[in-house]
Amino acid sequence: MLVSAEEMLNKAKAGHYAVGQFNINNLEWTKSILLTAQEMKSPVILGVSEGAGKYMCGFKTVAAMVSAMVDSLGITVPVALHLDHGTYEGAKACIEAGFSSIMFDGSSLPIEENVEKTKELVAICKEKGISLEAEVGSIGGEEDGVVGAGECADPDECERVANLGVTMLAAGIGNIHGKYPDNWAGLSFETLDAIQQKTGKMPLVLHGGTGIPDDMIKKAIDLGVSKINVNTECQWAFQKATREYIMAGKDLEGKGFDPRKLLAPGAEAIKETVKEKIKLFGSDGKA
Repeated sequence: MLVSAEEMLNKAKAGHYAVGQFNINNLEWTKSILLTAQEMKSPVILGVSEGAGKYMCGFKTVAAMVSAMVDSLGITVPVALHLDHGTYEGAKACIEAGFSSIMFDGSSLPIEENVEKTKELVAICKEKGISLEAEVGSIGGEEDGVVGAGECADPDECERVANLGVTMLAAGIGNIHGKYPDNWAGLSFETLDAIQQKTGKMPLVLHGGTGIPDDMIKKAIDLGVSKINVNTECQWAFQKATREYIMAGKDLEGKGFDPRKLLAPGAEAIKETVKEKIKLFGSDGKA
C-alpha cells in the first residue's frame, strides 16, 4: 500500500538521516528501486515528473502500476508515490489519480501566488491524507522544461511557506538538476542553516542529488535535509550498462535481443546506484 511521505520524513528528520526520492521512468526503473528498498529495509519515495507521467500513459496508469507492483513483489517497506516539480493542475490530477504525495513547484511564480496556490493544495492534501512538498527559490538547470538559475531561497519566504502547513520544503541552496559544471560553487550551507533556523522541525528537501560530493550530502543532512532526490545518476547507470551490453555484442548472442535480457543489465545498474545512495543517506534499516 502506498503511504504519505510525512511519517517517514519526520522520522528521518528526528533520526538525522534522509530518505531517497528516486525518479521512475518505466516498469524496470520502478521494479529495481522497489526491490532494492526492500532489500535494504529502507523507506523510499518514487518520484514522477509530469513528463515521465505522460510518457507512462498518464498518472492513473502510473499509480495503478506502482500499487500493483508493491503488492505483487511483496514490498513491505513504506513507499510513497510522489509528483515531482508539479504544476498546480498536475498536482490536482495526481491527487485524483491516487498518488500518495505531491510536489507543487510554485518557485517560478511571484511569492504571493506561490503562497495562495500552496495554501489551497494544503487544504486538499490534509483532507485526503496526502503529503505535500512546496518550493521556494529555484533549482538550477532544467527538468521537464522548467529552467532555474539556481538562486538561493529567501529564508523569510521559506518560513512563510512552511507555516502554511506543508509536509516538506524544497529550497534552492545552489543545487542543480543534471550534471554539475566544473565551476560549480557548491551548496550554500549558510543559506541552508538560515532556512533550518526559520523552519524548525520541517523536513527539508535537496533536489539535484546527482554529483554532490558525499561530504556535502552528509553536512546537508546534519543541517535538516531529510529527503534527497536522485534521477540523473540512475539514468547514467542504466545507459552505461546498456551500452556495454550492446557494444559487447551480447544482444546478438542467442536471444540477447529479448527486451528482458537487453534491459536487465541497466536494471541491475540502477539497483546498485540506489543501494549506494540509501547507504549514503543513512536510511538503510530504517523501515
